[in-house]
Amino acid sequence: MKRLFVLLLLLSGLAQAAPRVGTHDGYTRLVFDLPAASSLSTTRSGSTVTVQLSVALKAEQGTLSGPATRYAIQGKAVSLTLATAQQPVSAQIYPAAAGQPNRLVIDLPAASRAPVATRPPTTATVKPASTAQKPRLTVVIDPGHGGVDSGMASTWVTEKQVTLDVGLRVRAYLEAHGVKVIMTRDRDTQLSRDKQTDLEMRSRLAKAGTVNAYISIHVNAGNSAAQGIETYYFGSSLGSSNRSLAVSENGGGNVGETLTRQASSTAQNLVGDLLSQAKLAFSANLARSVQSALIGSTSAVNRGVHSDAFYVIRNPTVPAILTEIGFGSNPAEGARLAQPAYRDRVAVAIARGILSFLKADE
Repeated sequence: MKRLFVLLLLLSGLAQAAPRVGTHDGYTRLVFDLPAASSLSTTRSGSTVTVQLSVALKAEQGTLSGPATRYAIQGKAVSLTLATAQQPVSAQIYPAAAGQPNRLVIDLPAASRAPVATRPPTTATVKPASTAQKPRLTVVIDPGHGGVDSGMASTWVTEKQVTLDVGLRVRAYLEAHGVKVIMTRDRDTQLSRDKQTDLEMRSRLAKAGTVNAYISIHVNAGNSAAQGIETYYFGSSLGSSNRSLAVSENGGGNVGETLTRQASSTAQNLVGDLLSQAKLAFSANLARSVQSALIGSTSAVNRGVHSDAFYVIRNPTVPAILTEIGFGSNPAEGARLAQPAYRDRVAVAIARGILSFLKADE
């Protein structure tokens, strides 16, 4: 009897450690049962991602197939060896539900599905194959600034570098979920040295074929105490000091003032256009979805969702937003934005917010 009790304890420990692996279209999900409620933090070193928990698991290691090749559990740390160093990773804690333990869920985008065991077909389960294909969703990702325009710069980060890195990570995650992505830039360059032309060209990509959403990514700047994440959709220019943000992202100085006035004029002209107002309402919904995902993933200060006269998202033919993913001028936030692991968390959150809005998430 005593041996049976010990065996049950061992089996219970294994259940809390070894992952359950599920393959889906575009991603692989690993689920680790946890013995109690926990919190997590993630770090990345090359192709190794480590999830640090506040509870300990049984030490274990093993091999996997697909986007992760190995896993190892040591105390409160779960480490995964990934197939590629650039691979996005999403880790979340799900609290215990009825009949279920607390769970650590890790999603790993994959280029293709892993083989799935098949069962002999039966008359009851065989259905004719459908020839109809779901239209492929298309998203435009605009990493703000680039080339001759560095955007904000601080001791910790330069805006054009952070936005490009985050944008490429968003692309990788969306493509792994079957979404076509158009990048306004995929390297350190500008579309034009003339700021108005540059913003025009970026905005025009929202008309390229059938585009479902447009997301412009930026890094905020302010005094050293300012921090947090905020997301914008197009609308009338804000007053007082808040207006300086639109002016800054529209090019700054006289150019920024001119383009902000033009964008504000566009906003006023759209007030009576019911179709445009409907599309702006979709933009507001997209902004709320992305903002919610970002705050949930980063625990940053929530500066909310607002409207403003950003030139690059003034065209309401598709849902379009601009997100400020943090203050590079803040010592703590700037230092976080300099970390690849944190930028990866931001990128996955943006992608999940987009997928949720498009109803394309799992």
